[in-house]
Amino acid sequence: MRRVWLYLPVAALLSIAPAVQAKESPADTPGCAGQSAKQCVDLALDAMGGREHLQQLKSVRLKTIGHTLLMEQSYRQAPFITSYERGQTTLDLANQRVVTQSTITWPESDPNQPDVDTTVVVGPDGGVSRERDADHPCGLSALDNGWQMLALGPSRLLLTAADAGDLHFETPQTLRSTPHAVVAFTWRKIPVHVLLNSFNHLPDAVETTQEFHDFWYFWGDVQQRIYFDNWKLAQGIVYPSNTVEERNGVVWHSTQALNIEFNVPFDEKALAMDARAAKESAASPGWNRPFRAEKPTTLAPGVDLYQAAWNSTIVKQSDGIVILEAPISGLYTQGVIEEARKRYPGLPVRAVLSTSDSWPHTGGVRFAVSEGLPVYILDLNRPLLDKMVSAPHRFDPDALENSKKAPRWKIVSEREVVGSGGNQVELYPLRGASTERQYMAYFPGSRLLYASDTLALNDDGSLYDPQLMYEVAQAVQREHLRVDTVFAMHQGPMQWDQVLTLIEKSRH
Repeated sequence: MRRVWLYLPVAALLSIAPAVQAKESPADTPGCAGQSAKQCVDLALDAMGGREHLQQLKSVRLKTIGHTLLMEQSYRQAPFITSYERGQTTLDLANQRVVTQSTITWPESDPNQPDVDTTVVVGPDGGVSRERDADHPCGLSALDNGWQMLALGPSRLLLTAADAGDLHFETPQTLRSTPHAVVAFTWRKIPVHVLLNSFNHLPDAVETTQEFHDFWYFWGDVQQRIYFDNWKLAQGIVYPSNTVEERNGVVWHSTQALNIEFNVPFDEKALAMDARAAKESAASPGWNRPFRAEKPTTLAPGVDLYQAAWNSTIVKQSDGIVILEAPISGLYTQGVIEEARKRYPGLPVRAVLSTSDSWPHTGGVRFAVSEGLPVYILDLNRPLLDKMVSAPHRFDPDALENSKKAPRWKIVSEREVVGSGGNQVELYPLRGASTERQYMAYFPGSRLLYASDTLALNDDGSLYDPQLMYEVAQAVQREHLRVDTVFAMHQGPMQWDQVLTLIEKSRH
């Protein structure tokens, strides 16, 4: 289910070659003609208040408000629905720690529960999500964001650049009609570009190309550009109060600092972390998690559901195997396919069904393509999935990056039949306002319905987002299907009559 996933708040792809030796500026480098890259960075340091002033900065506290365009959550793609955040971030620059306290207003929340409060602490060796009962390991994306705020955020970016052994110039760029010198270096194997304004020398943007560990993980080598803007003079330092983040050329996130404070005292307890939880965070596999073939739930003879955070189902047909969903990662989907071949030796895998556009739901599609398998996708999702399978994965090559195979899409635009016999599967686009980019899979031989990413229950047994199942019920009626049992990406089998009762309850 598309629930809240929390995270903190580019130029052409750079080569992953060894560091380039610093070189002198070409004569036409805007604002830095005749100077070295280091001298150009010195001008930028002076523009922000001076190297010594920035070096003496021990802490930064920002009171912020922002928003994120939910590209991975929007049911109908662009224009995207939006989440809103308000909070406070404290950077302990002296000890390389950061704590962020946020209240996130989530557009797909349950009624009267729009706000989610979070506290995340990140240090040099790991990080935690702080809850009332205890510290828990934070995700890899929170670690990435924390470390990059400390090293590549406005307070330390130029100092990090000045200290880089491979600092050099790259081709100048024009940003917002203004020429910019571009200095480049490598930080933690990530290529970094800093765009320096030719008139005032301030860093107007920082660009990276990297593999992220949030929902952008599935896009491989992602080009990120963070704009610095709305500059403010505070305690002798010229500091950008606004940051706008683009990923792959699309604006994704914006944060405005409502108040900026430097060298503030802070409560040491707020930055303390449970050491074990912090260590576990750094050891997390993130999205590249393996499949664990625990005992499946048999929904019908030859239809076995493997339940996890994202479900996959292995379907045995007379002439082969169908894999229902390829979620999470290539490693996970590889495990599902290996389990299918182990369970039914001698039977080939004939097809993979990918029923939704939600990014973790399609996380293993690239592996299925690398295996040369036909993948059934909804017609509306093809542009997105074409981009996903063609996205470069050079930093961490996956099976498709190595095989370079072309996808064998099977486009679902109306009723589509997969296989034959008792476990024949019929595919139907849902076409609802909230289910427009999903299709359902129906097993007529067992009156079993797979409802894609629509069915999940709240803790009290009510439906999460009843609109979704309302649209499924409409599609079942439209297609004249006879359903006894329904299951979904995040829900095990339920009696269809029970679901209809829950839909009816939600109307009152």
